[in-house]
Amino acid sequence: MTEPLAAADVAHWADPASVFGAVFAHVPHSFWLDAGPDAREGWSWMGAGAPDDPAHVKATTCTAVTSHDGESPLRGGWVGWTAYDDAAARAGAPASRPADDVPQELWLRVQRLVAFDHARRSVRVYASAPDVDELTTAVAAATLPPGRPSSIPHRAVARARHRPDEYAALIERCRDAIREGDAYQLCLTTRFEVEASVDPVEVYARLRAATPAHHGGFIRSGDTALLSASPEQFLHVEGAPDGSAVVCTRPIKGTRPRGADAGEDAALAAELRTSEKERAENVMIVDLMRNDLSRVCVAGSVGVDALLEVESYPAVHQLVSTVSGTLATGTTLDDLLAATFPAGSMTGAPKLSAMSILHGLEGAPRGVFSGCFGWVGDDGALDLAMVIRSIVVTPHSAYVGAGGGITWRSDAAAEVAEVGIKARGPLAALGAALPPGW
Repeated sequence: MTEPLAAADVAHWADPASVFGAVFAHVPHSFWLDAGPDAREGWSWMGAGAPDDPAHVKATTCTAVTSHDGESPLRGGWVGWTAYDDAAARAGAPASRPADDVPQELWLRVQRLVAFDHARRSVRVYASAPDVDELTTAVAAATLPPGRPSSIPHRAVARARHRPDEYAALIERCRDAIREGDAYQLCLTTRFEVEASVDPVEVYARLRAATPAHHGGFIRSGDTALLSASPEQFLHVEGAPDGSAVVCTRPIKGTRPRGADAGEDAALAAELRTSEKERAENVMIVDLMRNDLSRVCVAGSVGVDALLEVESYPAVHQLVSTVSGTLATGTTLDDLLAATFPAGSMTGAPKLSAMSILHGLEGAPRGVFSGCFGWVGDDGALDLAMVIRSIVVTPHSAYVGAGGGITWRSDAAAEVAEVGIKARGPLAALGAALPPGW
């Protein structure tokens, strides 16, 4: 059993970007779970750790002791990711094996942690007893605001896994499968790659400045890094006052770009809110997630807390719903992932049939894209986000995945345009442009 980390308060607020740059930016195994550059609520966490056996993480029981008011939900545990392909195979679907060296599961055992409470403007550090004072001093000293992220010219046009016309043809094959009754919805994806060696710290600074999100993330282990501006919370587990553990998921289905002015922006949000196709797509995934959660939740406890709400981000409007339930006693993270992962918002419905069809259509692995990332606490609390609007960095290249939910009423041109909207921000942070037609 790992000893609990010692804690100490920092005397004043410290800017997270300044602290990361001063303390953790050059640490080979480091992380930053980021609520955004102008966050006024929620938490950010950053720190350093050591790679651990994923089996240790998945054996954690989701008991989720209720934290006291003002106490960081994460006080020790793991930060990392789980990729798509192995999870699809575990669920019974055919799956491609990535050819790169990016691990399907990567978890860092937290050794040093800085917790930022944005609502209270307070900072607390966690580390081993001999190191906690040194870390507190280093955080307190990082008081200068960071400079503006460096701007770079487009260095290249990204290489697309599919041309726009090929992707449009795959959409029609999705519609064929739906017409035949093999699926109701299919989340068809593609990939954009850039051949270049990039500094993940610099790229993440540009990504968070241009497309901030409440589940931003930077996770680096050696020469591999995940950089994310994810707007989608996949699984959140916290303790309830009665001692139970409550799990929540917030699937996103439905996207519109932001408008050029206030009137156009409001019209696009209203169009998203009232679109029969987008509403049907979202409700299908809500029903799927209700079914998934029911496999590990107390009977009768699963419910829909919010349905078809529009959330707005700098680049897009999104249609979001919320489903929650009370976890059955003894549920482990492994049990929870077996029931829910890969997420329905990234597969379609029914899930197994959708994954099998998509494997044949996409013809290549998804890798970390469509997986999930975040933290798992020693007490069984956790917060995992979807790996979307994200960049995976390797020593000599980087890739961005993007896709969309296809239903019978999908319009191929609109779906192609939606993929471009989603990929444009992460590619711009890399200094890359979309290929023609996207």
